[in-house]
Amino acid sequence: MTELNQIALLLGVSLPILIIVLIWTVIWKALALWKAARKNSPIWFIILLVVNTLGILEILYIFVFSKLSKTRENKEVPRQVKRKKRRK
Repeated sequence: MTELNQIALLLGVSLPILIIVLIWTVIWKALALWKAARKNSPIWFIILLVVNTLGILEILYIFVFSKLSKTRENKEVPRQVKRKKRRK
């Protein structure tokens, strides 16, 4: 715990604030990484894994960018099923 105290002092914040920010970041990062993996988005997975933005990028991915790909999929023209011609 002394390492966290030293980090908090270097950043100029109290230890409880640092712990809250760390928990906040880990939760959002885990949710975003999980969602990117489930949606088979390797580029987003790597970006979210490498870039640390205190949960901001993760929240944007969950609520904005992951929804954009879903709407693009829905706008695609569905394949028409060929129907057999009926004989009269």
